[in-house]
Amino acid sequence: MKLTEVIRRPLVTEKTTVMKEDGRTLVFEVARQANKLDVKRAVEKLLGPKVASVRTSVAHGKQKRQGQFVGRRSDWKKAYVVLREGEKLPEFADNV
Repeated sequence: MKLTEVIRRPLVTEKTTVMKEDGRTLVFEVARQANKLDVKRAVEKLLGPKVASVRTSVAHGKQKRQGQFVGRRSDWKKAYVVLREGEKLPEFADNV
């Protein structure tokens, strides 16, 4: 898997913004097949800072209805990336 395919987008929510301001944690939506090592390599190569740890979790898709029709959103994976002590956040994280 290519490094550019591993990280899909940064997650910007109230919870992730507080995590970013309080510490050194960034949160990304990542590819479903990506493991922790893939995420660590992608962040270090593409964004620059050294990574201390990575936690991943799978968000299960919800069932949605439109009248009598039932559909399902797909599952997706997110990664909590903790940067090493002394590393500064990438430029894009300062603006978000």
